[in-house]
Amino acid sequence: METGEASVGMRVRYPRTGTSGTIVALTVEGGENFAELDSTHLLYRVDQLVPAGSMVEKRSGTLDDTIEKVKKEREFYSLTGYQEAISHTDQSCEGGG
Repeated sequence: METGEASVGMRVRYPRTGTSGTIVALTVEGGENFAELDSTHLLYRVDQLVPAGSMVEKRSGTLDDTIEKVKKEREFYSLTGYQEAISHTDQSCEGGG
């Protein structure tokens, strides 16, 4: 993001960690432009931030799609191959190392 594009109140995301938030302050330190995010109260270089879409944009699919996914998962876990594989474990979650 260019320095001139950033403004207080803008929703942004730091792609390296996935951190997102709203810019609450803009500062210049050591010749670099930084933005403080409300979610962490840390400074992020403005040129490393990207505009964040709204929460509505992130949601894809409908309730019917979600219900269909749940039905498929239930069907998978009820199949005999899965049930047989589970019956051959002791459910202890040992790493074996």
